[in-house]
Amino acid sequence: MNDFIIRKLNRDEMKTAIAWADKEGWNPGVHDEECFYNADPNGFFALLVNDKIVSIISAVKYDNNYGFIGFYIVDPEHRGKGYGIAIWQKAMEYLNGKVIGLDGVPEQVENYKKSGFVYAHRNITYKGISKTTSVVKQLKDLNSNDFSMIKNFDIKYMPDTRDSFLKCWLSQDDSHIIGIEENGKLRAYGKIRKCYEGYKIGPVFAETDELASSIFYGLQNKIPETSEFTIDIPEGNEFSLNMAKSCSMEYFFETARMYKGEIKKLPINNIYGITTYELG
Repeated sequence: MNDFIIRKLNRDEMKTAIAWADKEGWNPGVHDEECFYNADPNGFFALLVNDKIVSIISAVKYDNNYGFIGFYIVDPEHRGKGYGIAIWQKAMEYLNGKVIGLDGVPEQVENYKKSGFVYAHRNITYKGISKTTSVVKQLKDLNSNDFSMIKNFDIKYMPDTRDSFLKCWLSQDDSHIIGIEENGKLRAYGKIRKCYEGYKIGPVFAETDELASSIFYGLQNKIPETSEFTIDIPEGNEFSLNMAKSCSMEYFFETARMYKGEIKKLPINNIYGITTYELG
């Protein structure tokens, strides 16, 4: 292995991370780089050989005792040379002492187990075409002004709070966020954003299947009819999987959600779509 250095990825270089993720077929949002970077500016790393970036990874710290690894990519021309494990070790060192989550490709599950990760469940991406649909529940457009309300709801379905990320996520361009309030309480919310190809839904958190259904169809109504869109569903949520299939959506991709350390028990039956593969 040639001499190399590992350093923080700077803000401008986030464009490289997004471009690489797009080449891998992960289809990031067109404005994701700002929100991802703002989540933890110290948590993005690059491995350079002769001043050229050949590997990247993110190791984003949430607000308290949780972190998430993503963007784990080695340039195809430099694979098999040890650069991947080198930058992996940097990410693990940065998150030392925290509970860590990741969404890995299935063929790497055994390797992640060697680092102490435990398999939790599959996340499955479904792809389909949007269709305008009537919605039973009254939907409300949400934005950054609703931060406190959304934060208090969001933490029910996440291992930790994520204030910096969420503040940006709620004001992201080319996206729509909707929720359902009843008796002054938020009971469901979801988001859809423009991606390099089509749109992507995420997250969808809801207290009941009926509320989730209204959010799912309401988000489709926010984008042009017959637009291509995807949603990433935890396998344990059978209602969401069946809802996607009933809309003629098809299996597209999957990851293995894994954790190192013990997280609080998450209500998978109320997580109808995860937020992102990159940051959890």
